[in-house]
This record gives sequence, C-alpha cells and structure tokens, in this order.
Amino acid sequence: MNLKDELEIRGLKIEEYELLKKKLNREPTYIELDIAGAMWSEHCSYKSSKIHLKKFPTTGEYVVIGPGENAGVVDVGDGFVAAFKMESHNHPSFIEPYQGAATGVGGILRDVFTMGARPVLNLDALFFGHPNYEKTKFLVDGVVRGVGDYGNCVGVPTIGGQTTFDECYNTNNLVNAFTLGIGKKNNIFLGVAKGVGNPVFYVGSKTGRDGIHGATMASASFDENYEEERPAVQVGDPFTEKLLLEACLELMEKDIIEGIQDMGAAGLTSSSFEMAERGKVGLNLYLDRVPVREKMTPNEIMLSESQERMLIIAKKGKEEEVKKIFDKWSLDAEVIGEVIEDKSIKLFWDNKLIADIDVSLMVDNAPVYNRPTKEPEYIKEIENFDFETLKEPNDYNDVLLKLLSSPDLSNKHLLYEQYDSTVQTNTILKPGSDAAVIRIKETGKGISAATDVNPRYVYINPYEGARLAFIEAYRNLITVGSKPIAITDCLNFGNPENPEIMWQFAKATDGLADICRSMDVPVVSGNVSFYNETAGSNIYPTPTVGMVGIMNKSLNAPSIAFKKEGSFVYLAGVINEGELGGSAYLKWIFNKVCGKLPSINEELHRKLALFMNACVEDSLISAAHDISDGGIATSLSEMCISSNLGVEVDLPTGKRADFYLFSESQGAVVIETSDADKLQKNADKFNVPLLKIGIVKGNRLKINDVINIEVEKLKEENDRLFGKLFE
Repeated sequence: MNLKDELEIRGLKIEEYELLKKKLNREPTYIELDIAGAMWSEHCSYKSSKIHLKKFPTTGEYVVIGPGENAGVVDVGDGFVAAFKMESHNHPSFIEPYQGAATGVGGILRDVFTMGARPVLNLDALFFGHPNYEKTKFLVDGVVRGVGDYGNCVGVPTIGGQTTFDECYNTNNLVNAFTLGIGKKNNIFLGVAKGVGNPVFYVGSKTGRDGIHGATMASASFDENYEEERPAVQVGDPFTEKLLLEACLELMEKDIIEGIQDMGAAGLTSSSFEMAERGKVGLNLYLDRVPVREKMTPNEIMLSESQERMLIIAKKGKEEEVKKIFDKWSLDAEVIGEVIEDKSIKLFWDNKLIADIDVSLMVDNAPVYNRPTKEPEYIKEIENFDFETLKEPNDYNDVLLKLLSSPDLSNKHLLYEQYDSTVQTNTILKPGSDAAVIRIKETGKGISAATDVNPRYVYINPYEGARLAFIEAYRNLITVGSKPIAITDCLNFGNPENPEIMWQFAKATDGLADICRSMDVPVVSGNVSFYNETAGSNIYPTPTVGMVGIMNKSLNAPSIAFKKEGSFVYLAGVINEGELGGSAYLKWIFNKVCGKLPSINEELHRKLALFMNACVEDSLISAAHDISDGGIATSLSEMCISSNLGVEVDLPTGKRADFYLFSESQGAVVIETSDADKLQKNADKFNVPLLKIGIVKGNRLKINDVINIEVEKLKEENDRLFGKLFE
C-alpha cells in the first residue's frame, strides 16, 4: 500500500503528514499516524471551523460552563443546573440508519450525565430526502426506530424536535440529537485529568472493533462506495447505557473521582488526550488491561468507538470503592493507568512502552485552517425574485390543503408517537407543541426546549437564514411562556474544502453570533458536521439551533390546541404582507426556492417575550401557536387539527390574500383567551400590537371569505403523506 492510501485510511492529508513529521523530527510510527488521524480529524479538532466558532458569545447571566466541556451548563435556579448539548450522527445514520441514530442518542446522553446531570429530556432534529426518493422510507424507518428504541430503553423522554424533508438530503440525511439533564450546581463534574498518581479507570462495556475510524469516516465526503464504511458505524446497547448512567450518578454522589469523560468519537484516544490536555498533565495507559470482547491490537483498542464506555480519574486510594459501585451494576471497571506529570500519553503493551506521544501535539497543535471563501453564483440569481409574478390562486381551500399535505407541514405524529414522551412523569407539553416543556419536580418550575432551522432560508441567505433559525426557536420558547437563556447548535454543512460551502458557513456563523449577542442568549455548547456531501452533491446549509428557556409556572404552558368553543382568538405581534422568500408556499405550490427572506424585528420579539411570559404566568392563555412555516393559515389549521375545534377569523389580508395568509412574517403569535380585557392590559403594558381576529366556533376553519374547510378534512389531508409512507 502506498503512502497516499495509508494516509487516506487514517483521514490525513499529505500536508498534515508532513506537518506531523516536522513536529516529531522523524517519521511517525503507525500508532502515531492512527492517533493523529483521529485527533486531527474534522470531527475531533474542528480544524476548519475553529476560527469561526470564536465569534460566538459564550458567557452570560445564566451560564455556568460554556463550550469546551462535554456539555454546556446553565443555572436554572434553586441550586439546580441544566446541562445540555446537541450532536450530529449524520454519516453513520445514512450508512446504517438504526444503529447510527441509536448511537447518536446514546452518545449525547453520555455527554450530559458525564457532567453529573440526570438526562430528563431528548429532542431530535431529523432531515430526510424527498418522500418519493427510493431510500427515504428505509432511512426514516431505521432512524426513527433507532431514536425511539434507545431513548425508550434508557428511560429518557423524547418530547420534541423537527422533521424536515427535502431532495437536498436524498443522499445525506441528517440526525441531530439533543439531550438536557438536571443536576445540582454544587456537584458538576468535568472531563479533566488531575492529581499525579491518581488511577485511570476504564468503565462500562467491553471494547470491540465496531466504530474503528468512525471519527475519520465522519470527516470525509461519501462516494458511491459508502456501503464499505459500515464497519465504522458503532453498535449501541441502551440497557447497558442505563446501567452506566445509574452507576456514574451513584459514583458522583461520593467524593471519590476527579474527572470523567465519555469515550465518544475516537474512543479512548480522544478521551485520554482531551482529559490530559485540560488538566495539563499526562497519562500512562496499559492497553493490555483494557477489557475487550475479542483479540485486538493496541491501535484498534485506541481507535475503537464501542459504545457505553467512560474514562474516569479516581482519587488514589478509592479504587475499591469505584470497583464496588460498578460491580453492583454489572459493569467492567479496570484500572488501566495513572496520571503522570509529563505532558504526554505513554502507551504500554505487556509493560513495554510502545508509544510516547506529546499531548499538545495532538490537541492544541492540531492544524487550524482559515479556508478560502467565495460567494456562490446562485445567490444573486435566487434572492431577487418578484413575487408579483406569481399567479394568485383561484381556490384557496385547495392551496391550503396542498400545503397541509406537503412533506414540510404534514402531521408527523406517526413518527413521534414511536417515542415515549411521558416517562419520568415530568412532561408538560408533548411532541407537536411549539416547544417541549418539562417541570423540575423539586421546584415546580419549568424548562422549555426547541430545535429549529429552515434550510431553504439558509440556502438563500446564510447570514439571515441562521438569524431566522435562532428567532424561530426564540419565538417557540416565548410562545409557551418561557424566558430563553442559552443555545446549543449543530452546524451541518457540505464540504469545507469547497470555497462556496465555506462561504455559507462563515456567513451563517456570523449571523448566529450577531443575533445571539443582540438578544443576549449565548452559545454554551455545540457541534460542527462538515462533509455532508455525496458524489459532489452537498446538502443545504443546515445550522440547527437548540434553545433552552426557563419558566416559573410550568403547568401554565399553553399547547397549540384550542380549548373551548366561544373563546376569543387574538393575534399578538405583526404580520407583514408578502414575506414569502424561502416559504413553504413558494416551495410546495410553485416549486421555487428563492426570494428575499422575512425581516426580523428584534425589539418586537423582546416585547413579545415579556408579554407572553406575563400572560402565561397570569393564566390568561389557553392555547398559543407562533406564525412560521406556511403562515397564519397553516398555524390556524394546526390549532384546529390539534383540538378538533373550528374557528372563524377575519384577517386584514390587504391586496392579495395569499400574500398575507401564507406570509412567513416573523414576530406574531395566535392566542386563544377567555379574558380579553386582561390580555389587552398586558399588551398595552408591554407595547405589543394586539388584534382580535375571531372566535373558536363549530367544526370548520373559516378565514374571511376565502377559506372554508371542515376540520376533519384538514386533518385527513394533514395525515395523508405519512399514512402512505408507513402503510
């Protein structure tokens, strides 16, 4: 095998090999090449994104721990914290959808309970190809079962997220997994190695050959031979994960460990090097002591991504206590090394030194690229589109029904009903709501979470599209009455070696950084997934935003379902006519992805946040739903479908009804109330535009004189697509 092929297997470029050789001042050994390939991979080193991620604001009133640890941590009051993060498992989920999605959930669960927080909430953001594409049904079935089975078995509710369909994901589906856990502020654990002489414990499942070169596989584009990567996909065991979770949390109740790290991407390699780097120490690792399922070489042991494993730095003299706890939970716990002063990882086999690798060389001194950028030609062609050239519909009933049966807006209940959303008995709002809401059992207060992005928006204008992803998540949280406090992100993009893709990434991170700073909602954790490309075809830029909020009265959180016939329907905020760029209306009625994107009024959103929070605390709102995909016509339809109640509304539609009804104008919420006077007082107090638009009545959706449809017919069309997909 020639050098180029050797390096390609390890994910290294020729220039990176030359850099490694220069820093070592000699030829690297095979194990050094393997470790450099993993640690310098895009997935582990963030070498193409690091300079852009520095733009994000990462501190704030509620931030306890920002980016750089296994998960971000925020203060949620009363001595409690929330640890949360979102990660991608895209490449594995395309090759082997069930195990790829399942192990994505398993990995993000470990990231959270490693911090000392019990996982209480999962979300998933899934992006598939067109429903008619030959592989879509297979991928949807595998991914949804993988997400559901793993979360259900571990006993963590999956309460929300999003599912998007577009042909740009035909050969690169995306699986973004989000987990949030609750812990005590005085009992947070970090992934750090410290205390010279302290023992290094390997705990959890035995090591096997699954997942070897997984990090490098996730850091490269696919070609038509992607099936050959199947051995790099990890295999999960959620029952072992449950045991590991309970064992680790029990361990953390005692004063016997200094640090703990999940063996995620690149397995023992990344966990050992990252822990040593954070602690400014080194480790001796005796690889023949690692529990294995089969005979393995030192290189394979270092690179295996077998699931349900942790690396722990225990306090010297506490070894038996650690072993006793893991023995109770029927898990392996072996001392495989010790902390040393020298800042290197020394690998031993049969007590012989087989590698001595400088920690900083693999972590701090990994290559960092400032890749060239170039604005794509398509941008100028699609952003300037004259909406007046669109023919106004003759039959608005037909248009609305087509939108409701489109892949974007179809009811996804056949997917999310496979998830247990009520385990742990803290769920307030279930899937299908604007945001997930759980209570903190000890305090009665609530935590809300949502994931959002419209990839069409980001494709048309990456800067504004990323800002719109943030503001949609923000609006979802305030609609249920919570205060947004921090975000995590999952930045899914194509090949960073393509200057046009890198331009999309640079602009999107600019937009996200700017609006996070302006709205005072910092980034505390996140993930970058590049190389979502197959045979030269890239996905739409998809920077998924996962936002977390807090609320005092979780039981008051409104769902989107109308509650009572005769109650009043109001519009809080403003709908601007004709904001149709990137809209569902353009995509699914006219087959166009183009146009100037909706504008963002940040000050209006701040006022809406205060207004909605006050109204929910005062129990004034019985149902609420923000205006987003498909416009107000779709929002009203979804409220009717969720409740089996009709509504009659009169809207100020202007010169063209479609320009108002399907406008995806940002900054408006539909509200149901029985106390119009108090609602108006709060609107006046916070200077929020408030318009009475109708009443909950009967069994039909009636909008002005242009839409009149039975709720049962709305429901039938809304269910049609997924009924066919899963028949």
